[in-house]
Amino acid sequence: MLPPLSLGLWHNFGDERSIDSQRAILRRAYDRGITHFDLANNYGPPPGSAETNFGRIFSEDFTAHRDDLVISTKAGYSMQEGPYGDWGSRKYLLNSLDASLKRMGLDYVDIFYHHRPDPNTPIAETASALETAVTSGRALYVGISNYSPEQTTAMAKELSSRGIHLLIHQPRYSMFDRHIEEGLFPVLEEQGIGSIVFSPLAQGMLTDRYLGGDIPSDSRAATSVFLSEDRIDETYLARARGLNAIAQDRGQTLAQLALAWVLRQPQVTSALIGASSTQQLDQNLGALDAAPLTDDELAAIDEFAVHGTGLR
Repeated sequence: MLPPLSLGLWHNFGDERSIDSQRAILRRAYDRGITHFDLANNYGPPPGSAETNFGRIFSEDFTAHRDDLVISTKAGYSMQEGPYGDWGSRKYLLNSLDASLKRMGLDYVDIFYHHRPDPNTPIAETASALETAVTSGRALYVGISNYSPEQTTAMAKELSSRGIHLLIHQPRYSMFDRHIEEGLFPVLEEQGIGSIVFSPLAQGMLTDRYLGGDIPSDSRAATSVFLSEDRIDETYLARARGLNAIAQDRGQTLAQLALAWVLRQPQVTSALIGASSTQQLDQNLGALDAAPLTDDELAAIDEFAVHGTGLR
């Protein structure tokens, strides 16, 4: 039971952004019906700052609304130097969760995720940490992110043996990255696991920022390690412009079409959106106002929504 669109604090909530801007986005999101805020231990920059900034705003603005919020965090990527600051050991996951709760000033999170599978730690050990997160009251539910279909099945089985249901999976999914359609979705259906997809706008490639062929100096392609300029090539532009034409025929922006497209999947519980301003947030929420995609529109989209577009 999540809102169709949830707010991710991966970008725009570190120390490089003003606290007033962050507060305005969080308040606007809540006022527009977004009750799920998604974080991780290493979100920032620097790592930990998104949780610290969120905790400050939560204590000042949202304490009275705690029962109406779903707050999630994760551990699994590099957070600190040393042998116990990465991957999926019991020590790292529980230490990280305790640190996240302290930064946010919370007694518990609603969902605690293992952020990525660990090739060197048995799934049973990682599952034991997730089990303890629930049984100790630090988390109400547990999830995973970036797990393959086979790893998802193994984790669901391991947690089930401990009396814990694997609630939700957070995979990457967009018109240009469709790898989960044939592998992961059937597993989620079989196991009764929800999904909340990240990067539904393909790091901004499914917006109008690059349709003219240039790269704005303040865009993610110019400033972020997650999107390089060479991905804005002619193949990408032809497909993005084709999708944009379909969006315009529907009275939508390209971003709104991209969000409506991922939400069409019955296995998708929610899609994570980021926002650098309240205006951008409102525009993305406009995706919920359009009519459902028709079979003819989906067929037209498939010509341009090609898996691997812009991927490196």
